[in-house]
Amino acid sequence: MEYSKLFSPIKIGNTEIKNRICMAPMLMDFGQFDGRTTEQLMNYYEERAKGGTGLIITEITRVNDRTGGSAFAQLGMSHDYQIEGMRELANRIHAHGSKLFVQLHHPGRQNMGLLIGTLPLSIACEKAVPHFKDMLYKVVPAGKILMKHHLVPRVVAPSKCENSYFSDGNNRALRKSEIKGLIADFIAAAVRVKKSGCDGVQLHASHGYLLQQFLSPNTNKRTDEYGGSLENRMRFILEIIEGIKNECGKDFPVIVRLTVDECYERIGQKGKGYDLAEGVKMAQMLEKAGVDAIDVSSAAYDTFNFWLEPTSFECGWRKHMAAAVKNAVSIPVIAANLIRSPEQAELQLEEGIQDMISLGRPHIADPHWAKKAESGHPEDIKRCICCLYCIESMQNNAYIGDHGYCAVNPFVGNEDYQPEQNGNGRKILVAGSGPAGLTAAELLAKRGFSVTVMEKSDKLGGQVDLAVKPPHKDKLYWCIEDLHTACRKLGVEILLNAEVTKATVEQMKPYALILATGAYAVKPEFIKGHDKKQVYTTTDILNGSVVLRNQRVAVIGSGMTGLETAELLTTTDNKVSVVEMADEIAPGVWMQHVNDIMPRLNEKGTEFYASHKLTEIKDNTIVLQNKKGGIVELEADSVVLSLGAKSDNRLFAELKETTKNLFIIGDGEKVGRIADATRSAFECVKKIR
Repeated sequence: MEYSKLFSPIKIGNTEIKNRICMAPMLMDFGQFDGRTTEQLMNYYEERAKGGTGLIITEITRVNDRTGGSAFAQLGMSHDYQIEGMRELANRIHAHGSKLFVQLHHPGRQNMGLLIGTLPLSIACEKAVPHFKDMLYKVVPAGKILMKHHLVPRVVAPSKCENSYFSDGNNRALRKSEIKGLIADFIAAAVRVKKSGCDGVQLHASHGYLLQQFLSPNTNKRTDEYGGSLENRMRFILEIIEGIKNECGKDFPVIVRLTVDECYERIGQKGKGYDLAEGVKMAQMLEKAGVDAIDVSSAAYDTFNFWLEPTSFECGWRKHMAAAVKNAVSIPVIAANLIRSPEQAELQLEEGIQDMISLGRPHIADPHWAKKAESGHPEDIKRCICCLYCIESMQNNAYIGDHGYCAVNPFVGNEDYQPEQNGNGRKILVAGSGPAGLTAAELLAKRGFSVTVMEKSDKLGGQVDLAVKPPHKDKLYWCIEDLHTACRKLGVEILLNAEVTKATVEQMKPYALILATGAYAVKPEFIKGHDKKQVYTTTDILNGSVVLRNQRVAVIGSGMTGLETAELLTTTDNKVSVVEMADEIAPGVWMQHVNDIMPRLNEKGTEFYASHKLTEIKDNTIVLQNKKGGIVELEADSVVLSLGAKSDNRLFAELKETTKNLFIIGDGEKVGRIADATRSAFECVKKIR
C-alpha cells in the first residue's frame, strides 16, 4: 500500500513539515534538575528524527519552577540558561529534516505536592553539594508517605476544587497576581523557545493540566474575569496566545493540545466538566485567536483511560472527536486516535478525520516507525501493545532517579548503544520463544550470529500466549508476531515442538546457550486441600485444558492474572468470586489496568473478598479467614489459584556445571513482565562476546 497522504508535506503556519507524522509529547524522565537537555534526552529524540518523523514535540516543558515542575528530571524553558541546550537539540533534529516544537506546560492541581517549592532548592543544592542528587533520590520515596497523608504544600488550581485523581494533592486557588505571573511565564518561555531555534510551541491544554483546568467548570469555579462563562474560562489561554504572538511574531507557530471532551460521562458522571460540543467551541475560539493548529485530545487524570488507553480499547475509537473539530475549523488538526498502523493512519487522513497523525507510544516502541512505513515495509514496525508500561515505569522510576522504559523496545534510554558486529556465524541456541527468547534471537542475529530457537510447544509466545486468552488482550500478541517477523527476516531458525535437553546441547555444541524457559504457576502445598481435583491454576484455565461452565468459581489472588482469568471465566456463565489477602483488590497493580477491568467484572456480578486469607479448600466450599480472625465459608464448585509463578530453571541447574557460555533470561531467571523479559534479553546479548 502506498501512503501518499501520510508522506505528503503540510504547513503549520509558515513552517513546512515534510510528512504528516508527529511524535506526540511524552515525559520519559531523561532530563535533570535544572531543566537543561541531557545527552540521553537528545539521543532519544534524535533517534526519532533519524527514523523519519516529520514533527517532534518535546515532553512537558515547565515554564515555572516553583509550582510548575512536574518531575525532577524534566525539561524547562523557565530560564535563559536552558536556551543553549534546546538549541543543540533543535540543531540535531533539523539535521535529519525534522521540525521541533516545544510543549509548554504547567500541571496545576495534578502536580505532586512534594514538588511545590522544592525544585529551585534542589537546583541550588545540586550546584553546592557533591552527590546531592544521589542523596535526594534515597529520601524521595519517603515523600510518597508524606503525600499520602497530605503533609506537603498544596498544589495550585484555578480555584479550590476536588483533589485530582492519581496525584490527590490538596489544592488552593491561584491569586489573580499569580495568574498574571503565570501568563508572563508562558510568554517568556515561548520567547526562549524561539531564541533557541526551535520551530514553534505547543500549549498543553489537555489531560487535566492547568490550562485545561481553567477551561473546565469542574475545576474553575472562579467568579472574576477568569471564571464562569466559556469566554471567561478561555481568557487565561487566550491572553497567553496573544502575548506569544506579540512577543514572538504572528508567524511563530503556536499549536494548542486541547481536550475537547473530558469524558466524565464515560465513567458514569454525566454533566460533570465539559463535553465535545463545548470543546469544539473552544477550538473555534482558539483559531480566531490566531492559533496555527489544534492537537485534538481528550480526558484528564480523573478519566485517565480515555486519553492513554490500555489494551482493551479499539484503535480509532475517538476519531469522532477529531472529525468534529476538523469540520469546525480551517487550520490543521492533529490527533492521536489510538493509531497503530500506517494503513489506519492513511485511511483517517483520506477520510478527512484529521490532517496530521500524532503517534505517542508508537514512537517509544519503534523510533523508525515512519521510515519503515515510507520504505514499504510496515510489517517491520514494532507495534505498541498498549500495555502502559511506559507511563507506569516513568512514574515509579521518577522517585528513584531512573527513566521510563518500553516493553517492546529495550533500547529506550540506550539509543547510543552500538552492538558489536562480531557474530561471524557462530552458533547460538535459544530455548524458548517468549519475548525474552525471541528478543535475544533477533539481537544476536543482527550481530551476525547463527541463531536457532527451539520451542517445546506448538506455538510461539511462551507466557504471552496465555496472557492473550482473556477478553480484550489480543494486542499483547503483537509483540510476538513482530519479533517473529524480525527473526524470520534475519534468518533465525525457529523450531516448534522441539525441546532443548542436555542431549540436544551435546549434539549441537553451540557457542552459547540461552535459556528462556519461562515460569509455571504455583500450587502452594501449605493450603489444605490444594490437591483436590477441583483445584486448578490460572494456567489450566488460560491454556484451555480446563473449561468451567455454569459453576461457582473462586479465584484466589487478585493480581492482573487473577482478575483477567476471572473475566475469562465470566464469559462461560460462571459465578465468580475473587479472594484477596491484602486490604485492597489488585494490590500494586497500575491503577489504569484496575480501572479498566473492574467495571466489566462488576457488570458480570463478580464478588470480591479483600482482607480474606484462604485457609482450606473443601469439596464444595472454601474456608476464608478475615483480618479479625473471623471465619467465612464460601460456596465454590471449583477453585482457581492465582498465587504467583515460579521460574522454570531446571534445565539451567542441570547444565550449569557442564556448559560454557550458558545464560538464563526472562521469567526463567526472575518472574516478571514483558518489559522485564525484553530488557533481560538485551542485557544478556550485550555480555556475549
